[in-house]
Amino acid sequence: MDAPSLFGDRDATTGATTAAPLAARMRPRTLDEFVGQAHLVGQARVLRRAIESDDVPSLILWGPPGTGKTTLAEIVAGATGAHFVALSAVSAGVADLRRVVADARRLRAAGKRTVLFIDEIHRFNKAQQDAVLPYVEDGTVTLIGATTENPSFEVNSALLSRARVYVLHPLSDEEIGVIVDRTMAEPERGLGAMGLALANDARAALLNMANGDARVALGGLELAASGVRGERRTTIELNDIAEALQRRAAIYDKGGEAHYDVISAFIKSLRGSDPDAALYWLARMIDGGEDPLFIVRRMVILAAEDVGLADPRALQIAVACQQAVHFVGYPEGYLPMAECAIYLATAPKSNSVIASYGRAMADVQATRNDSVPLHLRNAPTSLMRSMEYGKGYIYAHDAYAGMASAGQESPPAERLQAYLPENLKDRRYYEPGLQGEEARLAEWIRERRSK
Repeated sequence: MDAPSLFGDRDATTGATTAAPLAARMRPRTLDEFVGQAHLVGQARVLRRAIESDDVPSLILWGPPGTGKTTLAEIVAGATGAHFVALSAVSAGVADLRRVVADARRLRAAGKRTVLFIDEIHRFNKAQQDAVLPYVEDGTVTLIGATTENPSFEVNSALLSRARVYVLHPLSDEEIGVIVDRTMAEPERGLGAMGLALANDARAALLNMANGDARVALGGLELAASGVRGERRTTIELNDIAEALQRRAAIYDKGGEAHYDVISAFIKSLRGSDPDAALYWLARMIDGGEDPLFIVRRMVILAAEDVGLADPRALQIAVACQQAVHFVGYPEGYLPMAECAIYLATAPKSNSVIASYGRAMADVQATRNDSVPLHLRNAPTSLMRSMEYGKGYIYAHDAYAGMASAGQESPPAERLQAYLPENLKDRRYYEPGLQGEEARLAEWIRERRSK
């Protein structure tokens, strides 16, 4: 009698051990079993045609966790009869790649192709990615890389140019439902042999909390089923699912692309004066564990860039928010952050500050940097005064006093002087916005410039 396997009995059909996690046991073996990504593998779709015609190029599969990247790679290898090698970029190195290439060359000489699957390929550094490049280019291996990160940033351009990028989407609740129902009924790989039922409200909660991730759904279902079986019950109830999953699977990754996508949505919601959307995206970031000071830093920038002089208090409130969050921390720090977000979203908007500064900087970089006019220079020494430093300078407060006594809102023309270099004397960098408090400045500055 054979000794039992350390990892349990291996299923002759699936290749998965009976001790493997439920998600691994239920992994689809063919395209017909595969659920989701109809835009890629639906009937007559591009990737399905390539698989069925045994003409699969090197691929980069980009999508959130639990959407079928690894499964698709295995289906490609199985459908094409290729030798399949899987490496994880977390643990594999250049030496592992060289061993795979050596084996692939021997198999190629015997007329068999090798599919090299690299999970989390974005974790390979440039040297590791460069190491596989020649063998992808000469056809020694067909590369299938899986990544949750934008390959435009994480995969080097040379490798990216030799592979086609396919985007996988989060599964819908209906698609997760198909997988869950199949798992409940499947007697060999799934839970069918246990004789368990899944209550309707428990099923709905499971689909909702999975958040488009099939692996999360099956992991939660497996844990809930184990608890029910241990208590000698036959129905998985809502409470069982709630205890198994605790909370919805979050797709926010503060170190990944979601970090930039969500902060972008947050800033654009503030700029677009939508406090509801701003609060939602703020909550998404806080729930995902984002650094609160990162969020507040962006609000301080927006207060100056997008609200600006239309409401000068916005910058004060954003800075006060930074101080409050730094002092209070989480969890209560969400309160000043939410207050600041609502204020910024509902404040009048003006980008005159950044636009004006940009025009000034353009002239600094494009024109001759003339000397400071003599009348604007300090003259602390007699030599400097003899060189006419400061000569003709009009003390502004004298002009303001004259304005007050004459009942004027702007100084008379004879009390105005040039502050720009001669070659830029007619430049107009600041153009007031038309909202909020800044609108009141517009008439004043137009009158001053007209003199």
